[in-house]
Amino acid sequence: MSLNEITQPLIIWYEKEKRILPWRTSRNPYYIWISEIMLQQTRVEAVKPYFERFISALPDIRDVAEASEEELLKLWEGLGYYSRVRNIQKAAKIVVEQYDGCLPADYDKLKGLPGIGNYTAGAVVSIAYGIPAPAVDGNVLRVISRIDERWDDIMKQSTRRQVEEDIMAIMPKQEPGQFNQALMELGATVCLPNGTPLCEKCPVGHLCRARKLGKIGELPVKAPKKPRRIEDRTVLVIQDGDRVAIHKRPKKGLLAGLYEFPNLEGHLSEEEVLNYVEEHQMVSLRIQPLEESKHVFSHIEWRMKGYGVRVAELDEKKQGNLLFVNQKETEEKYAIPAAFQVYTSYMNIRLGQKKYKEESK
Repeated sequence: MSLNEITQPLIIWYEKEKRILPWRTSRNPYYIWISEIMLQQTRVEAVKPYFERFISALPDIRDVAEASEEELLKLWEGLGYYSRVRNIQKAAKIVVEQYDGCLPADYDKLKGLPGIGNYTAGAVVSIAYGIPAPAVDGNVLRVISRIDERWDDIMKQSTRRQVEEDIMAIMPKQEPGQFNQALMELGATVCLPNGTPLCEKCPVGHLCRARKLGKIGELPVKAPKKPRRIEDRTVLVIQDGDRVAIHKRPKKGLLAGLYEFPNLEGHLSEEEVLNYVEEHQMVSLRIQPLEESKHVFSHIEWRMKGYGVRVAELDEKKQGNLLFVNQKETEEKYAIPAAFQVYTSYMNIRLGQKKYKEESK
């Protein structure tokens, strides 16, 4: 079987079966770029409302370049991997300065922008500009590994490069964007991971070597990830009346520049927490344990223990590095990562998607 045989059946299938998605309503390169960055590590259904809000708030690249960090992070709140949105702004500023606010119709120039690699560059130039270029993501690697029965580790760059070369060789010159999207769509909706593909719905199932040989469950080959580092944290919900303490994380590192409830390394006792409160010149009135929580990042897993602490009324809104804010202020101004969702619920603070869903009812 030649890979060339999958091209036309895939494009025909895509035209009939593709999902209606907000970034597919036009070939606007800005929309395609933002959607592809949001879709990294994130499900389509989760991305759709974020995309629509982001584009509504920042209709073009110049708006992104000029936006404040606080606004960008708040629009991204709950999507995770916040370095993505920082790189979007870095790239937007370069595009405004060097390309008059328009993403260049050039694969290599796009790759020179922060946060844009082979896949995103290929997606933008092929879909928006009709320029043949491969856009190989995890879905495409899985599809090709199964159709062509390939046993190379898809986590290796050499494997990705080979697939990019093979895709480029069979890409129709008139419909490169449609072909790339068809491959992605097949992986996202039919050729599913974890041994549960919908082979009976596959437009190229009759050409699939893995299906023919009964190897679907074994492909693609993927080296196991290194185990995540476990970190114990103690999260403090410190209340002064209807206000709660938050503070800004450092500019670099995990969750850089976001706001959070104060939290400390280790699982602390009530006495250790009360000492922390005293050190910040606050008088504790009551302390109670809160539920435990867990949050998984790409390389770290937080195992959190929480305490609610009520303190005597404070004269100032700011107490050292702690800022005391009410629910409305927090929801409007301060981006808090989903890692703290369990603890924000104690103050009825709604994060990201939950807030927007409730307000749209």
